[in-house]
Amino acid sequence: MNTMFFVVCIVAIGCTAGVVSEYLKTRARKEEGDADIDDTLAHMEELEERVRVLERIVTEKKYDLGKEIDKL
Repeated sequence: MNTMFFVVCIVAIGCTAGVVSEYLKTRARKEEGDADIDDTLAHMEELEERVRVLERIVTEKKYDLGKEIDKL
């Protein structure tokens, strides 16, 4: 076999290993990012529920009546 063939094979193996390595790193980062996104979405849902509860409390008639009594 030709020496040039071996050089091309070694370069090709090196490039392929580099591409596979970067692919695996990117995939690992994506999985970490997905977990962070899930945590953030869960936290946002909790906050939205708290805001709904606060809106319900503020819009109750008893709350308005108490506020008017305090003004007197």
